[in-house]
Amino acid sequence: MELFLQLFVSGILLGGVYALAALGLNLIFGVAKVVNFAHGEFLMLGMYAGFWLMTLTGVNPYFGAPLIALVFFGLGMLFYLGIMRFTIYKPELTQVFATLGLSIALQNLALVLFSADYRTIQTMPDGYSSLGIGPLHVATDRVIAFGFAMVIFAGVILFLRRTYTGRAIEAISQDLMAARLMGIDSQKIFTITFGLGIAITGLAGGVLVPSFYAFPSIGSFFVLIAFVVVVLGGLGSVTGTIVGGLVLGVIESVFGYFSPDLKEATHFVLLILLLAIRPQGLLGVRGAEKETLK
Repeated sequence: MELFLQLFVSGILLGGVYALAALGLNLIFGVAKVVNFAHGEFLMLGMYAGFWLMTLTGVNPYFGAPLIALVFFGLGMLFYLGIMRFTIYKPELTQVFATLGLSIALQNLALVLFSADYRTIQTMPDGYSSLGIGPLHVATDRVIAFGFAMVIFAGVILFLRRTYTGRAIEAISQDLMAARLMGIDSQKIFTITFGLGIAITGLAGGVLVPSFYAFPSIGSFFVLIAFVVVVLGGLGSVTGTIVGGLVLGVIESVFGYFSPDLKEATHFVLLILLLAIRPQGLLGVRGAEKETLK
C-alpha cells in the first residue's frame, strides 16, 4: 500500500510539472489554433535562463522566476510579430514549417552558445533535497515546481475570467469572427497571447532546471510530453491541461517503476490511442482541433 501511495504522490508531483510545461502550448493553440513546434526549445531556453541566472548572479531561479517570465514575454511577442504574424492566416503546413524551422535554429544556437554539456543547479542546501511525509519521501524541487504550477494555473484562470483582456482572449478562442464584430483587436490579442504563452513556457523551464538537466536537445523530450498532455486533457482547455498532466504523471510513475524501459514508450502509445479514440481529449470540445481562423 505504501508503495502505491508513493508512486501516486510522485506521479501527481511529476504531472504538475508536465502540466506547467504544456500550458503555454495549449494556450497559444486555444487562441490562434497554431501548433508551436518550437515550444520545447523555448522551454529549453528557459532552463538555461534559470541555470545562468543562478550561476552568474547567485539568484535562485525560484526567486528570479518573475524576471524570466518578463524576458520571455518579450520573446513571445517578438516571436509573433516577427514570424507568426505573417503565417497566422496561411495553410497549416506553412505554420508547421515556420515553427519547426525556428525549433531547429534555436536548438543549434544553444549548441553553439552553451555546448552539448549537461547542466543543472542545486537550489536546496544539503540535507533539504527531500521531504519526508510519514512513510513518503519526495524531492523538494519537485514540490516547489508543483507549487509554482498550481499558482500559475490559478493565476491564468483568474486572468482569463476576471479581466477584459482575458475575456477577449476567450472570445477569440471561441469565435474569431464574432469577436472582431464586437470590436476586439485580434492582432493585439494574438500578440499578448503569444507573449503570455512563451512567458509561461520560459518560467516553466526556469523552475524545472533544478530537477532536469539542461542541454540543447532537451526540448525534444518536453515537446512530446506537452503534446500528450494537451491531447489528453483537451485542445484549448486550461483545466484540461492540469488534468492531462496529472494523469500522465501518474501513468508514467507507475509504468516507470514496473518497467523503466517502457517509460518513454508510454508517451507514444498514449498519444496514438488518444488521437485514434478521443482526439478532443478528456475535457476538450469535439471539433476544437479543426477550427480555423478563416
